[in-house]
Amino acid sequence: MKKNLLIVSALIVVTLAGFWGARKYTKSFSPEAVAETRLDGSEISITYGQPRKKGRLIFGREQDKALLPYGKVWRTGANEATIIDFEKDVIMGGKRVKAGSYSLFSVPGQSSWKIILNSETGQWGTEYNDGKNVMNVEVPIRIRPTVQEIFHIYFEQIPNGVNMILSWDQTEALIPFTHP
Repeated sequence: MKKNLLIVSALIVVTLAGFWGARKYTKSFSPEAVAETRLDGSEISITYGQPRKKGRLIFGREQDKALLPYGKVWRTGANEATIIDFEKDVIMGGKRVKAGSYSLFSVPGQSSWKIILNSETGQWGTEYNDGKNVMNVEVPIRIRPTVQEIFHIYFEQIPNGVNMILSWDQTEALIPFTHP
């Protein structure tokens, strides 16, 4: 009995070590980053993984072997699901969002993107449960004159608020935030 318990314990330790080792290895290719801003004295913070382009077609049609096909849900980063935290309520793309933490998903399109806030947090990014969606909003894109090799999230000031910019390859999605 003790021998079986020892074997099972050893297997659990080896499995957990392998799991954490694989996660650390994966994160070495897409390191974690944080983007932060203040909106009317309230903090907005995003924690996400930064994948690289590495010569791949990023956005496009599925038949063209795009990494992120138009019309398909994307974790908006790499590794764990991207997390967005709102210290206070905000208006995102014209819709009110309550203060709190959400997973951020997106659906790239040719001329606009759908941005999705999901109440489930802490999951690996490819685990998406649309039944936990809190809201979604269509946002415009703009074309960059140069290629953004590393996926990057940043903020730019706009009248009465900020745009959160999702920038990768030659595409930038613009998500407007204003205070309620």
